[in-house]
Amino acid sequence: MATVRDFSASRMPGFAAVAIVAFLLLYAPIFTLVVYSFNDSQSVAVWGGFSLKWYAEAWENTAVQDAAIRSLVIASFASAIATTVATMAALGTTRNEAFRGRTFVYVMINQPLMAPEIVTAVALLILFAAVKTATGYTGLGYLILAHSAFCVPFAYLPIRARLEGMDLSLEMAAADLYASRWRAFRRVTLPLMAPGIAAGAMLAFVISLDDVIITEFVKSAGQDTLPTYMLGQLRRVVTPEVNAISTALLGLTVILLTAFFLLTRKRD
Repeated sequence: MATVRDFSASRMPGFAAVAIVAFLLLYAPIFTLVVYSFNDSQSVAVWGGFSLKWYAEAWENTAVQDAAIRSLVIASFASAIATTVATMAALGTTRNEAFRGRTFVYVMINQPLMAPEIVTAVALLILFAAVKTATGYTGLGYLILAHSAFCVPFAYLPIRARLEGMDLSLEMAAADLYASRWRAFRRVTLPLMAPGIAAGAMLAFVISLDDVIITEFVKSAGQDTLPTYMLGQLRRVVTPEVNAISTALLGLTVILLTAFFLLTRKRD
């Protein structure tokens, strides 16, 4: 009798070659960006020797400093709000019996992932324009709320995955020992789901930090974040300073995503 082997894409002819080409197409531009961030030349395409001057110029640029601080503030608040909402939503959809309309709830929570971002940006622009006209307020609150709404599903998915993978026996044991629902949540559920919450918060932070489209539509004058500042620079004059800022932003993103991976990987 012939032995039936499990299907594996890695055994298909040409798999290694296709994988190498795919990785080259994905990472060659990023590698080029990082290399040319150390370019001594004024040109972004002509190598003029190794130098750190563009990092120094970006560090001393007050516009970059203001945009970076603004980006970190918005991302921090948006991540906190989105993670709080996502945690409550995940508890409500995983710690209750199945109810009619739960699929609709899933769809509504994940709507920002399914709709084109430009649609969300235009909708928020119209809504906030009406609010600005009525209230006269033009602060960062609009950007924080917009980023929070967009980041909720990104925080929700790892938190929900963590809850669905948790053993209910510990929560049931706490209930059997007459712990109130709040005490059981604080002493048992919350510590167990903490890695998922941290992972969701980091993912939301990264998404907010990198966002361009929603920020470009919602921001008022003088509210550039680091990505929109870089976009503005690309429209005027391109220097390796943009490469240096991009590389620094890339490094921060890689660190956060690595931490996200370490928190969400499966443990034996």
